[in-house]
Amino acid sequence: MNNLQKMIAVLTAALSLAAPMSSHADAAADQGLAIAIETDRRDAGFTDSVAEATMSLRDAAGTTTTRRFRMLTLEQTADGDRTLVVFNQPADLAGTAVLTWSHALAADDQWLYLPALKRTKRIASKNKAAAFIGSEYAFEDLSAWEVKKFGYRLLREETLEGADCFVVENTPAYEDSGYSRQVEWVDKRMYQPRRIDYYDREGALLKSMKFSDYQLYLGRHWRANVQNMENHKTGKSTRLQWASWRFHTGLAASDFTAEALERQQ
Repeated sequence: MNNLQKMIAVLTAALSLAAPMSSHADAAADQGLAIAIETDRRDAGFTDSVAEATMSLRDAAGTTTTRRFRMLTLEQTADGDRTLVVFNQPADLAGTAVLTWSHALAADDQWLYLPALKRTKRIASKNKAAAFIGSEYAFEDLSAWEVKKFGYRLLREETLEGADCFVVENTPAYEDSGYSRQVEWVDKRMYQPRRIDYYDREGALLKSMKFSDYQLYLGRHWRANVQNMENHKTGKSTRLQWASWRFHTGLAASDFTAEALERQQ
């Protein structure tokens, strides 16, 4: 066998080994995307929702402070959903509001209304990793989830706290994310998250969010009444307790504009 034949033989062997690995990677990506699409399909059609939330911020020493807000959401079919968060307690935060227009790949549009200044401030896309009102949530965590925001890969299947789950890696497909990737446990029965681990830009585990006490609304829309975000680097955590979910309330696009923020007071 001459040198050329030896080279061809080596390349052929290498390609034969690489093909199964490539096929496996493609299959994992396809499976991850299929899970995301099914998650989106199952929750479509809620039209709009309003909910009340109690936010408990716990520092590393165990001291807890409490805030309360309501969240309004408007479902969009041609673009990402729109959400509005309006604080009513404590007094020094009352009237503070954050409006988010989520998009698939384009930068989300976000505005912050500060009642003390009586002005609305646009949030720059590069600041989405900043903490939201002192909590362990970032501004980008407020953005409605959209399938196209991430690339997906099914890692494995396992049981988490008694629930059979798909474990999926979500890699942000949009710019200026504060995360390099997320690992999500998707409940096979509800197609809703049980847990999400967030990894910082350097690839280290930063935060974990756990979802519990799910309830079913309108026969198809699951909502977690409790969300707990833990920051592994600071020891701080933020707990959200949701209540009074209402759907089909008649909200319109005009309720989700920068000009409408002041009307929410």
